[in-house]
Amino acid sequence: MKKHILCIGDSNTHGYCADPSDCADGGIRFNEEERWPCLLQKKLGADYLVTEEGLSGRTTVFEDPIHESMSTLPVLYPLLKSHEVVDLLIMMLGTNDTKERFHASAPLIAHGMDRLILKAKTVDCWGSREPRILIIAPPPIGDEFFDPVMGEGCIEKSKGLAEWYRRIAAQEGVGFLDAAGCEFNRVDHMHLTCRGHSQLAERVEAWIREREKKA
Repeated sequence: MKKHILCIGDSNTHGYCADPSDCADGGIRFNEEERWPCLLQKKLGADYLVTEEGLSGRTTVFEDPIHESMSTLPVLYPLLKSHEVVDLLIMMLGTNDTKERFHASAPLIAHGMDRLILKAKTVDCWGSREPRILIIAPPPIGDEFFDPVMGEGCIEKSKGLAEWYRRIAAQEGVGFLDAAGCEFNRVDHMHLTCRGHSQLAERVEAWIREREKKA
């Protein structure tokens, strides 16, 4: 059986494109030649199966009063079970948690990620392996960003996520990757460009290859 990697995330895993001129198809979603999970699949090759599970607006554990079914926590069990056997779970979440309406600080958002890690470890989806999890701190929202729907404080909170995620990863014994520096667009300053998707795929592949050497 191929090594199965499940990628759970928000719009930056789904491939939302805020600048149609940056997308080969000119639409609102990058295609299969551009999205980072698809690029990761190509880089890893036929021995792997990379599954995308991205949803725009998705949070770690916070229920959105405006959009239903955004919290990852209630769906984590069925997602893991439906894609078992899972060799590696990758979770890149947190940007949407910075919305003002959730009143969540960076430490609290990290606590939400910790809750997901603990839940994932209890799910019987790993076969004979120990749970293998990689959490990715999303790139911080750009300083030029403004969206009244996101509200105030989201930029500062997003900048604090990486350090808190790093602490949680060390505490729980899971992998950590900081996506800061992967290119954002100049339209909304919070979604990856086509180049940013490629950069992220390269970083994730490098992390996986390094893990393989240590296995």
